[in-house]
Amino acid sequence: MYPLIRTRRLRVSASIRRLVRETIVTPDDFLVPLFVTEGKGIREEIPSMPNYFRLSLDNLEKEVKELWKMGLCSVLLFVKVDDKLKDNKGTEALNPNGLMQRAIKTVKNACPQMLVMTDVALDPFSSYGHDGIVAEGQILNDETAEVLAEMSVSHAQAGADFVAPSDMMDGRILTIREALEDEGFVNTGIMAYSAKYASAFYGPFRDALDSSPVDMAHVPKDKKTYQMDYANRYEAIRETQLDIDEGADIVMVKPGLCYLDIVREIRNEVDVPVAVYQVSGEYAMVKAAAEKGWLDHDAVVLEQLTAIKRAGANIIASYFAKDFVRTLG
Repeated sequence: MYPLIRTRRLRVSASIRRLVRETIVTPDDFLVPLFVTEGKGIREEIPSMPNYFRLSLDNLEKEVKELWKMGLCSVLLFVKVDDKLKDNKGTEALNPNGLMQRAIKTVKNACPQMLVMTDVALDPFSSYGHDGIVAEGQILNDETAEVLAEMSVSHAQAGADFVAPSDMMDGRILTIREALEDEGFVNTGIMAYSAKYASAFYGPFRDALDSSPVDMAHVPKDKKTYQMDYANRYEAIRETQLDIDEGADIVMVKPGLCYLDIVREIRNEVDVPVAVYQVSGEYAMVKAAAEKGWLDHDAVVLEQLTAIKRAGANIIASYFAKDFVRTLG
């Protein structure tokens, strides 16, 4: 007890604080999201995500080489598909020469050791902007899962190390795992978006990929029939355990900061790696406030990333990855 015990002794200098620090963020913690678009020589800034870009394949090659030199060894690919290629069944997602498939090959050719994860969902390919097939005002679950399985096999054939289903259809992990096994891709991993909430923080991302649900009478206006209700906590544990039982190698909580209680709950319950997606809205808020001079950008980024890891995340998907590494000097 005081005065024999003075806890401030362990805070008296920067050196002692570093020595006893419990949580340390490193470049190895990051999964870097990358947005890919058609064309050549394109490095197009996303207006709602300052200093983040849509990249054509030639610039994707340059980007992954830069990431590797910075010590960032894992990427998560998303594609922006031309509207004329979109339909209700995600047909273009299965094109062996589609943008995603070429993006995977581009990364692997440029940097063979880079770990490549791929987004598996229909919304970038959907004429309705939904993660699944739409019929009579509903999102079809089982039919969508079958397409997602074909999509996953296509990504594996192109060279993806992991597929990352972000759709939240019931049973899709098992369907994907069985399809991968049937095609001999026994070492292709699955990172499941297990606790993905229906969040208002996704706006800039949907701008980046032009993947918002369309405003039509026969189309659900939002994704709340498949993404989780943000009021729910125990449901996240159930969803996550189901994905693990179906073959998920890594599970994810999305978004980040508002859901760190969920991260800790899941970390305490499961024995597989837990990923957290620090989403576009979280990124945009920090960038906007920093531009106004209302907060210290680098200090806030480090604090947020540390909070995510402290909560139990093994992997952080973050648009701040390069910003963070640059602060390391």
